[in-house]
Amino acid sequence: MKQNIGTVDATVRVFLSVLIAVFGYYYASWWGLLAFIPLTTAFFGVCPLYKLIGISTLKEKRK
Repeated sequence: MKQNIGTVDATVRVFLSVLIAVFGYYYASWWGLLAFIPLTTAFFGVCPLYKLIGISTLKEKRK
């Protein structure tokens, strides 16, 4: 799959996933498991929703 998540976007996703996981742990809620979604998309660099909408935050490399 072609990557569509840029560096800043991935960093924000990792930060949000950690924040969600901490709140889920603190409140002993299963909602903390949702942290895996932004973490996984940041790790692989592919967001299915971005692909569906047709956007990309990845900077294009110049030749």
